[in-house]
Amino acid sequence: MKTFARWLLAAGMMFAGLSHLFWARREFQAQVPDLVTDVLPIDKDGVVVASGAVEIMLGAALIVLPKERRRVGSLLAAFFIAIFPGNIAQAMDRRPAFGLDSDAARLTRLLFQPLLVAWALLATRD
Repeated sequence: MKTFARWLLAAGMMFAGLSHLFWARREFQAQVPDLVTDVLPIDKDGVVVASGAVEIMLGAALIVLPKERRRVGSLLAAFFIAIFPGNIAQAMDRRPAFGLDSDAARLTRLLFQPLLVAWALLATRD
């Protein structure tokens, strides 16, 4: 079951990463907090492309680096925590994206982030 959960997570990460790079860039830009682009010398599209590349690498690493699965799982959990402020910003600024066009929908999404962290950790532990 853990192997299936890990492969499903890997596939999901690679799919999400590819969507960052190709068909959903504008949607993901809605999740980039303004503070990020105010502080760093990068625009929202750059943040989306960079995070997409990281998602692809983490997803692939779950599959091609079986001896490092625990470490990759920890990195993935940390990544999910690192992007959480973007989800909070989307909710607070009431930015619609991915069909999240109500406060209730955006709040529900926030509640699922800890589940992603748990999934990354549990699916990569022996």
